[in-house]
Amino acid sequence: MDLSVLIPARNEEFLAQTVHDVLDRSEADTEVIVVIDGKAAGPPVPQDPRVRMIELEESIGQRAATNLAARHSEAKYVMKMDAHCSVGPGFDRIMIEDMQDDWTMVPKMYNLHAFDWVCVDCEYRKYQGPTPDKCEKCGGLMQRQMVWQAKTNPETTAMRFDSDLKFQYWRGYKRRQKGDLVETMSLVGACWMLTRDKYWELNICDESFGGWGQQGTEVACKTWLSGGKLICNKRAWFAHLFRTQGGDFGFPYPLSGRAVDKARRYSKKLFLDGTWPGAKYPLSWLIEKFAPVPGWEDLPKDATKCMLYYTDNRLDVRIAKAVQNQLERHRNGRELISVSLKPMDFGRNIVVGAERGTETMFRQILAGLEACTADVVFFVEHDVLYHPSHFEFTPPRRDTFYYNQNSWRVNAKTGHALFHYTSSTSGLCAYRELLLEHYRKRVQMVEEHGFSRRTGFEPGTHRRAERVDDYGSATWMSETPNIDIRHDKNLTQNRWKKEQFRNQKFTRGWQEAEEIPGWGPFEDVLAGLVEEEVL
Repeated sequence: MDLSVLIPARNEEFLAQTVHDVLDRSEADTEVIVVIDGKAAGPPVPQDPRVRMIELEESIGQRAATNLAARHSEAKYVMKMDAHCSVGPGFDRIMIEDMQDDWTMVPKMYNLHAFDWVCVDCEYRKYQGPTPDKCEKCGGLMQRQMVWQAKTNPETTAMRFDSDLKFQYWRGYKRRQKGDLVETMSLVGACWMLTRDKYWELNICDESFGGWGQQGTEVACKTWLSGGKLICNKRAWFAHLFRTQGGDFGFPYPLSGRAVDKARRYSKKLFLDGTWPGAKYPLSWLIEKFAPVPGWEDLPKDATKCMLYYTDNRLDVRIAKAVQNQLERHRNGRELISVSLKPMDFGRNIVVGAERGTETMFRQILAGLEACTADVVFFVEHDVLYHPSHFEFTPPRRDTFYYNQNSWRVNAKTGHALFHYTSSTSGLCAYRELLLEHYRKRVQMVEEHGFSRRTGFEPGTHRRAERVDDYGSATWMSETPNIDIRHDKNLTQNRWKKEQFRNQKFTRGWQEAEEIPGWGPFEDVLAGLVEEEVL
């Protein structure tokens, strides 16, 4: 067997036509393995000895369904294909003839014109989309009429992902592609082929991402960073039906913002943070290979980093000493600037003579930023224990504020710990120039108009009219969490119950524990750090 075409299908009304196309236009020893992922739709799949059907009563998700199909394959190559695609004549033979064992290959992509809506009374025709209530011209009944034709314009051969790891088309790079076999930085997750051995070696459908999301970025990064190549074969084509209009013309799998966020966070952990064990090259190597890549052009190759520590000098000595000891232990040559209200022997110290308060905190931050010389600045608060993995992150964009959301709040008296997703200033990291611009403007606004809570504390996290600027924010998750110590002198409010939040979206991911993951019981952690001498 040369090729197994793997089709995960859930509520797919065009599955039968997709399978028919593959069978009708195949010129190699090719089979189709279909996994009905919990819900069937549309006409039955053609009866053919080259088709194997696996029907599941409950959905397991697109990645798991693709893996299940792959486990039933004995072919040299596997091709994952969405259940709403058309293919060109001889697509399989052409790609197999041109294939190399360390490549992942994708045909050039067209859009698929699957059907039109046609009025039974006046024959008014409307392009595919959600089911219309009635004819826009005469009010008559609209019926679906199959077209199933590839639209050869646009022709997509060049794709990329941005610094947030979101898929993007890349028409600018298409002009740089010469010949029939061309490199592409990324791909659409709808159709791609590689050897079955490489599929399993790279864990190309890692179910830790969740059922859906980041498939193109995962395939691209794993192929390139492992030492392979991602090739678009312009001699073969497939056409994909894009269902993005909602209603009964939306995605066959239910989409959840939480699931998409989970997939992107995991993708960033593997590729931005460099934790994928199969990588021979860092992500920066791939960016440099395709440079200039929009949004990635001007980032320093080896960004220097600064820990900007600020304190009101009123913290319990035991907590303050533990935090400082932890920072010194994992400083690793990074610039360390402390900004305090009283002189202290910790890093390069700057004293701001003022009373404790929100406005003073902003001025402390600004003073530290103006003294800093590094490319990237991590805000370091005096009552947060930072894990060393926190400082391994490097912001992928100069125009975005980044927040580490892997942080547990701990009650200093009881040791009770709480996690929920939140973007806090204590987890802020960004390029120094962006932070300087923001805090100079913020301090000026406070001096002229006073501080308003509607302005907020965290840069880039809201779009209210009172915002300081129009820059956005993004998040990441360090490998191990930070510990945000909550005590009786916190400047911000302590909330330990869900009902204390007016907006319940801020309780997403709620977990409670008596030990912090990766650290242990809080009192043991604190005692160990207090007893340790500052190096």
